[in-house]
Formats: sequence, structure tokens, C-alpha cells
Amino acid sequence: MKYIMLIISMLLGSGLSVFAQPKASFDKTMHEFGTILWKNPVTATFKITNKGDKPLVISNVTTFCGCTVTDWTKSPILPGKTGEVSSTFDAKALGRFRKSIGVYCNASGKPVYLSFRGEVTADPKNYTFTHPYQIGAIRLNKEEIEFDDANRGDKPTIELLIANTSDRVYTPVLMHLPPYLSAVATPDKLGRNRTGKIKVTLDTEKLPKLGLTTASVYLSRFPGDKVGEENEIPVSAVLLPDFSRISQQERLNPPAIHLSAKELVMGELADDEKRSQTIIVKNVGKSNLEIRDLQVFNSALGVQLKKRVLKPGATTKMKITAYGHNLRRVKGSPRVLMITNDPNSPKIIINVKVTSKK
Repeated sequence: MKYIMLIISMLLGSGLSVFAQPKASFDKTMHEFGTILWKNPVTATFKITNKGDKPLVISNVTTFCGCTVTDWTKSPILPGKTGEVSSTFDAKALGRFRKSIGVYCNASGKPVYLSFRGEVTADPKNYTFTHPYQIGAIRLNKEEIEFDDANRGDKPTIELLIANTSDRVYTPVLMHLPPYLSAVATPDKLGRNRTGKIKVTLDTEKLPKLGLTTASVYLSRFPGDKVGEENEIPVSAVLLPDFSRISQQERLNPPAIHLSAKELVMGELADDEKRSQTIIVKNVGKSNLEIRDLQVFNSALGVQLKKRVLKPGATTKMKITAYGHNLRRVKGSPRVLMITNDPNSPKIIINVKVTSKK
């Protein structure tokens, strides 16, 4: 009986070891570059997530052409965590191209093949300058959508210019629009190397609050596309306070805000670094100054203000902190927004010059 129980326990242990395996899941297997300029190297990045229950180790990434150089996450990728595989193409040969790389890891005895494609051109009129931002094979004139200085009841619009550099007909679509935004594409289909636009309209009556409201929309690159960091477009809307009903006395004796700086330069930050600077806020007006809203445009910044109400002549300190570990993950310019009861400066933007250290 003991012998039988030993055999059973060995079999069970063996079965458990079979099921405890790393599992490699890629966010995509094809990267579309569209049109790129001759001798301007480009990099395709593929994210790999370990969906198994053992560490995932990438042992090698092979190429089939001397025109590409690969890199990958060298340390073990723990269960649930994500790594990267990248391939840089030198773009030294004109014309259309399709390249593949082979990823070897301990999740399979066979390599996983990833590909990228596009077209190399010597023609500078390839929308690189008129549409400098790229999402897949689609080029845009903006990397974020900003509705500044909106008043309740307004319906401002912004045109997002788009260019199709893929080799197929493209249908422009913005996904995950919040209730206060609508979008219409003109034309509704773009042929290869054709341009168009997406008209985005803000309904201020549907904004949830005064001050800053942020969201993300996602540009569909192909039918059935999913949302992710690569096709994310940040959206911001600033709803200003209404001063139309203030009294004559309030108009003659307004508060007035003054800042010691409206731009901070913090340089480069590594992922494990953070850096702070302080701005002095002063009320140089004739009545109490109220800071009605204080927000950051993305998670790369944090802000602290000691006082929200300042009497005439009073000052307070505002501390702004930049976080290196968030810089790589966010899109858009790091900024701080202040909404005040100063009728001459109801909105103040503080720009923070900070970048992620490579």
C-alpha cells in the first residue's frame, strides 16, 4: 500500500510540474510602419506578457536580414508581468518591405515569429512634416486633443488631420468617446496615401465639472482593432467659471493672482527618480483669491498647495513633483492647471519641462 501511495504522489507531482509553465502572450504579431523616409531607422516594439505560472525567459531573438537589429528583456519575466521585444530596421533600401524575427523562449520548443512591414521612400512629401505623429500606418497632425477656455453652453470643435500610409483602404474611427464628445470623419474611407480629417466636437453642457476634465480616445488602425497605449490619444477640456453675474463692487475690487514661475525645468529623470520644485503663489488683488481647482494633465506629475484661499497680500507655496516611473507610460505634455476666481486670470497653465532618461 505504501508503495502504491508513493507512485500516486510521484504521478501527481509530475502532473503538477507539467501544468506549471510559463506562457508567452504577445500584444501583436505584425507591426505596420506605413511610409517611412529613406535612411531613417525605425523600431517595432512588441510587448510580451507572461500568462503562465512560471518565470518566462527569452533566450534569443534572431533576424533574417542584416538590415535589422533586435533587443529584448533579458531578465526573467515573472507571472503576470510584461517585457518587450524590439527590432530596429535601418531603412537603407527603397521600396516596400516585410521582415520577420524569431523569438526563442522557455514557453515553447519552437520560436514565435513576429513581423513588421512598410514602405521606404526618398520623397519627403510622405506626410512626415505635415502629419508628424504616427499610430500604426496612420499619421496625425496632433498627438493630443485639447479644448481650452471653454464656457458652459459652447460647442467648440477641433479637426484631427489624418493621412493613410498603409497599403489598404482605411476607415477613420475614434473609439471609446466619452458622452461629451462626438466625432465625424471626412471622408469616411481613405485610400492609400490619401488624407482626411476627423472633426471632434465638445458639448460643454455634458462636462461633469468646472475646470479640467481628461479622458482618452483611441484611433482604430484597422477593422476590429483594440484599445491600447499605442493608439491612445489623450483628450482634455477646460471649463472656465462664469463671471457674467458678479457685482459691480466685485468687478472694481477683484483678486489678482501672481506666480513666481509659470514654467519649470526639471531635466531628465530615471524610472526610479522623482524631482520637486516650488512655486510661490501670491494674491496681489483687493479681495480674497480662491483656487477653485488644481489638477495635473497626466500621472507623471503630482501637485500640493498649502492654502486654497488667500487674503490680499498673502502668499502660499505650491509644490510640483515629477515621477520618472510614470513618464514613459503617459502621453501628452506634463502640465498643471489652476482655476481661480480672478476674472482676469481664471485659468493658469504651468508647463513642466521633464523627460524620461533613456
